[in-house]
Amino acid sequence: MAALAEAPETANTEKVSEEVESEVTGTFTPVVQLEEVDVSNGEESEDIVFVKRSKLYRFGETMLDKGSGKKQWIERGIGEIKILKHKESQQQRLLMRQEKTMKIIVNALVDPRIVMTQNVGSDRAWVWSCFDYSGGEELIEEVFSLKFANADDAQKFNAAFEISKGQMAELHSTGDEEKAPEESVPESEEAPKSDADPVADLVNGVGDLSTADQ
Repeated sequence: MAALAEAPETANTEKVSEEVESEVTGTFTPVVQLEEVDVSNGEESEDIVFVKRSKLYRFGETMLDKGSGKKQWIERGIGEIKILKHKESQQQRLLMRQEKTMKIIVNALVDPRIVMTQNVGSDRAWVWSCFDYSGGEELIEEVFSLKFANADDAQKFNAAFEISKGQMAELHSTGDEEKAPEESVPESEEAPKSDADPVADLVNGVGDLSTADQ
């Protein structure tokens, strides 16, 4: 009887031994070899002048109110707002990508005409108008509001932006002087007078948009 009781255990041991011996140890080469590719984000040729996490709002119509003229503050995303300076051309721009998706939600030149206005009722947010190219197809004039975690970060952003504005104004002024042709008006002729009115400033500060998130 003892010999019959041990028989199943011996059979199981032999079966496991056979499975171990038949284990496949070969290696297989993938049919398709994928090479590592460097992905460019378009910022490699620029230096970061300022960067800080913030929340962006756009003043406009919602999808349901399209064409009605009814506008309100719409959250566009949370991410890092950057002031970038090109290493060669020295041009500066505002760039912001949405967290996780990295979708561009602001891409605008630092225009010297832009006026940053502190949002009504909040010392953590700034409102401004600019020509945005985040869609990648055309320039669209937008009104944005940028809200920071605290008033100190908001002030640091504004200070950095004002410095960049000054540098861009100087850069454009120098470029215009280099491109301007030297023309002399003959003594017998007077320079023609222009009846055109001065060009109005395209970008104005917005200070009455009190519906922004406080």
